Amino acid sequence: MIRTQVYLPEELYQNIRLVAEKEKKAKAEVIRQALEESLAKKRKSVGAALMELAKLGKKLNIKGPKDLSTNHDKYLYEEWDK
Repeated sequence: MIRTQVYLPEELYQNIRLVAEKEKKAKAEVIRQALEESLAKKRKSVGAALMELAKLGKKLNIKGPKDLSTNHDKYLYEEWDK
């Protein structure tokens, strides 16, 4: 594990402390679990947004370059003709 330090508003700290006492867990464990749950939701929402974009592209019949999977660096990092 990596040790880190954060500043918390007093009210948030008290909420963490209360949950930790109620669940008989360390405050650090409560914080880790809350972060894991929150980040998992955010990852899912990003994935859902990408799927919606893919559906829209399919609906509008938008096609990308056929060699995109092998030349993705070229399309991402080379300058386009202006």
